[in-house]
Parts: sequence; structure tokens; C-alpha cells
Amino acid sequence: MCESCSSPGLDRREFLAAASALGAFGLTSKAVVGEPAATLTLPLARKEKPPARVLIAFLYPPADVVNEGKMEDSWRVHNWFTWPGNQFEPEQQEGKFAAQIRAIAEKIGMTVEFHPNAIYQEAKVKEFIERAKAARPDAVLIVNFWNTFSKWSFQMATESAVPTAIVYQPVGSNHQLPPEYLRNAEGLCYIHAIENWDEIERGLRAVRARKMLAQSRLLRISGRAKSPIQTREQQLEVDILEAPAEEFNAMFDSIAADASLVREGQQVRKNAERVMDVTDEYFVEAMRAHRAVARIMERYGADAITIECLQLKHRKPCISFATNNGALVPCGCENDLNATLTLMLGQSLLDRAGFQHNPEFDTSENHYFASHCTCAWKLHGPQGASQPYLVRPFFHQLPKTPALDVQWTPGEPVMVAKYLSGQDQLCCWTGKVIASPTSPPVGGCATRVLMEIDGVDDVCNIYSGPHPILFCGDRGQARCFRAFARMYRLRLEGNL
Repeated sequence: MCESCSSPGLDRREFLAAASALGAFGLTSKAVVGEPAATLTLPLARKEKPPARVLIAFLYPPADVVNEGKMEDSWRVHNWFTWPGNQFEPEQQEGKFAAQIRAIAEKIGMTVEFHPNAIYQEAKVKEFIERAKAARPDAVLIVNFWNTFSKWSFQMATESAVPTAIVYQPVGSNHQLPPEYLRNAEGLCYIHAIENWDEIERGLRAVRARKMLAQSRLLRISGRAKSPIQTREQQLEVDILEAPAEEFNAMFDSIAADASLVREGQQVRKNAERVMDVTDEYFVEAMRAHRAVARIMERYGADAITIECLQLKHRKPCISFATNNGALVPCGCENDLNATLTLMLGQSLLDRAGFQHNPEFDTSENHYFASHCTCAWKLHGPQGASQPYLVRPFFHQLPKTPALDVQWTPGEPVMVAKYLSGQDQLCCWTGKVIASPTSPPVGGCATRVLMEIDGVDDVCNIYSGPHPILFCGDRGQARCFRAFARMYRLRLEGNL
């Protein structure tokens, strides 16, 4: 796309037309039902978004403390090195773990702060807890290298007044079964593994995702809304702004079909492997919709958007949503709250676009079928490879506005996810792509994906309602959803 495809500006004439059309709209805020309403001034500035912060501590005693019988456990009278034993070299292990954690934090864009010196005394445990309460990080990460300190790691994770915690204990540093109070603790990610950096990253990605969501605004465009209002999704703490469809329509109508929009539309056409029954006029209309989406998101300081879009006729934002999702700007169809929140969650966990779709089922072959009109061609992140696509008309209603028929890669691992707001439930099912069937013989919508879901006897049992989200990614990446559900007290349904 050319330069004006991302957050394009309006020229003076367009700006004045938009200002005139939108001048009557004000925003009423109701953070929680029952609270008094307050008027906010538009346009809204985007929220400040400081990175997630994690406070990290290591638990183990220095060798001389053990040798001198000064340990605070029942083995000290024997000068005993409990598991992991006197050959584990915990200082060197701390250095390795700290380096890996720093590298992960830098990669995913979060801040980590290490507690000075390893902890091996009860007084220091209490000191850490008080420090965490004062610092108010988004999570604590406790790395425990000493068998008898498991209860301390649990205490530090649960008494530090943080939203969630990660406790890591290497295999060979815990005797017999892992403690149930850690393994099955709510709101805590317990990792008992052998140098599993990926699992640590999943936990940290969950912390980052929750922080990002709690600093985000989701704009809903609805034909039923009479005036703008603000509410909040309580579990994820996402601010929800709802605006009338007339406001989006006025924004669209104020945008002139200038030469830059023509170029942008032609670039979409040029990049397609084939264009089926869509005229140049509607490529320009698609770019007007793309600019309108950018402008109204800017007006509300929104990080994500969903529009009641089916009856917008020539204003339909199918191409805009495909473009934005590929650039990690979540855009959901049909004013669907759960679908758009799932797009936001998945993109912040995986750094990848999701495909909101209608699910269908081949019950003879036990296959899952996903179909809709806003699939991104950038399915592996903005810097990843592009999927080939065709352009064809929107399937349901004239005029023949363009939508993308994105071709998914056969054999690629995928996951189907769905967050259910108000139900404290998160669904995630893994599988693999079989093909992108042609239409006909199948129907549905512009992009169609047939897949096999792992380990299910009846594929219909994975149905969680309309508009789940399909992401590219293997089973390991899908476990980010499992970590998020565990750490933020959601009931997980799926095959993970």
C-alpha cells in the first residue's frame, strides 16, 4: 500500500467537511453502570501506554551458608544440600536465567527489574513482598532453585499484591511431586521444566497482553447508538467507546475520491493474483472506507474498532479491516464485542493478525470450515511473508464492493480462539490447514479455510458461538492462551 494507507490525513476541505458533519456529537462516559455520566471532549488523545513491569527474584542459599549450617530449613544441622544438590551451581544458573529473561523482555517490549541478591532468609522474603507492594509491578517472577523454599515462592507470588505471578522451578530442584498449592494455584503460572525459555516467554507475553489490553480503547460503531457513550469490559479492563453509525457515514462522505485514493485502490488490485467482477470504482470506495476508519479511530483515540458493517453498502470496510489487522490494528466485523476482544488478545499475545470468521462443519469428514470477508494477507506479523489473495465481491449484498480471498498454506498449524466476555471463559483449539476451497463448490464468504482440529471425535463440539478467531501458530504458540487463562483466572476450554 502507499504511504496514505496507514493513518492518512485529511486535506483542509475534507477536514472542514468532517468537522461540520461531526460537530453535533458529544461523548457521554459511564465507566460502570450506575455511576454518574460525564461529558468528554472529542477528539480524545490516545492513552499513554507504559510497558508492563515484572519484578524478579531468585531463591537459593550460597554454598558457604549451607556448609556453615546457617540455612533456615530442617536440613541445616546436617550441612545438607537438598535438591538440586551441591553440584547445581546456582550462581551460574542465575546468570543464565537472568540473561534469557532480559532477552525475552527486550524482544517483546517489557521492563524487568531484578531483586538484588538471591533470597534465602524468611526476613528477606518479607522484605521482597513489601518492596513489591510498594513498587506495584504488573507481575512477579520467582525463580526457585531450592527444594525447601517452595512455600516461600508461593508466599512471594501470592502476597505481593500483584495481578498475577510466575513461579519457575527447574526439574531436579523439587523432590517427588510438585506442590499442589503451586501446580494448581489460581492466578499463577507454575513452570516446572528443564530450561524452558519458551514457557517463560509465554508467561511474560500473558503479562504484556493484559497490560496492553488494560490501556486500550475499543471503538464500536453501531446503528443502534444514538450518542457516543463509554463503558468498560471488566475482566480485561478495556475501555469501550460506542458511537453512532451516522458519525462514521458522515466521516466517509466527507472524504474526496482523490488521486491518492485511486493509487491505493490500484495497488490492492495490482497485488491480487486475480480480480473477479470488481470494478475500479469500488476499489476507490474501499480506500475511502479505509481512510474513514483511520480518521474515526483517531478522533476517539481508539486502538481497535468494530463496526456494524453489513448494511453499509458502498462504505463497507472489508479491505480496510484486512489491511489494519495485518498491521496489528484490531478490526472486528459486525460490532461483535467478543470477536474484537479476541482479536485484541490474540494480537497482543502472538504479534499476529487474527481472522474473524463464521464457523461451519464438514460432519462427514470431521473437518472445520472458516469463512468471512476481512482476512488479512499478513498472517505472520507485519514483517512476515504475505499470503497470496484474489479479490472478489462481497458475497451478500450489492453493490459489488471488494473483499479478499486469501489463500492459506496447506499443512500450516493454526489455532481457533474465542474470548467470552462476562463468562470468564477462553477457548482455544489447535489444528492444521487442509486447503482454501474454491467457491463453488463451497459457499460462505470471500476467504474460506478448511482445517482439521487436533484430537476431536466430533468437530461440532468445539463450537463456542459466532465469530471465533483463527490465528496461524503451532501448539507451543497456542499455549500463550493457556498461560493467559491460568494467570488471569479464566476457564479454559479446548485441546491444549
